[in-house]
Amino acid sequence: MTTGDLELLQFLYSHYNEKVRWALDYKRLPHVRTTYLPGPHAFTMLRLTRQTQTPVMRIDGSVLHGSARIIDELEKRFPEHPLYPADPDERRKALELATWFDEEIGPKVRRGVFAALLEEPDYLCGMFSEDRTPFVRSMYRRMFPLTRAVMKTSMGVAGPASIEEAYEWTRRGFDRVAAEAGESGYLMGGSKFTVADLTAASLLAPAVMPSGSPMELPEPKPQRLRDWLARWSDHPGAKWVVERFRRDRLPASAA
Repeated sequence: MTTGDLELLQFLYSHYNEKVRWALDYKRLPHVRTTYLPGPHAFTMLRLTRQTQTPVMRIDGSVLHGSARIIDELEKRFPEHPLYPADPDERRKALELATWFDEEIGPKVRRGVFAALLEEPDYLCGMFSEDRTPFVRSMYRRMFPLTRAVMKTSMGVAGPASIEEAYEWTRRGFDRVAAEAGESGYLMGGSKFTVADLTAASLLAPAVMPSGSPMELPEPKPQRLRDWLARWSDHPGAKWVVERFRRDRLPASAA
């Protein structure tokens, strides 16, 4: 199998998609990225995977969905530049920590940032459709009320209590990386970047948006979004995310 067989079906601004992009780049795997508009994407994802979420990846004719499953397959097929520790106990701990961020933190961070973005339809539609034709951008903005309703339901943006829950769990994510990062800055200790660091940094990124990273949103950012980012800017965990992107986020290897 050659790396030319890799295609990532993605949203450009999505932390679970960024997690897979980062893994591909860290492993120096050339690949193709195909970007979809949230909402209209669902038809393609349903046809390919019988579900509507991204990331989805074509690997040598197979189609996989879900960031953890995709990275696991990449580790098996392309072991160079490993993300899994060699020691079985350390690997188990790294995967347990990654799973906690996948299941508990990632969805809450997404809810928190989109609670702000969904109230800024012009900005959000422009952000998602920035590389599309004027006609597509116009049509996407006109259909956004329907897309917004679906996104609010899927992300659990259901009122003040749900948003406060998102804030609380986002803080727990930052607290955990600040508490568990070793002297070197890595969650498993030593000097090795692992799937635990990759997952935590990727899934917390929408609350930080490190400058120059794939997760940095366009300027000028609306006030609601700036308020969301300001909430975390002084947290040691936010500084940890910035440092992981600075030191470990390799340039894109997409074709």
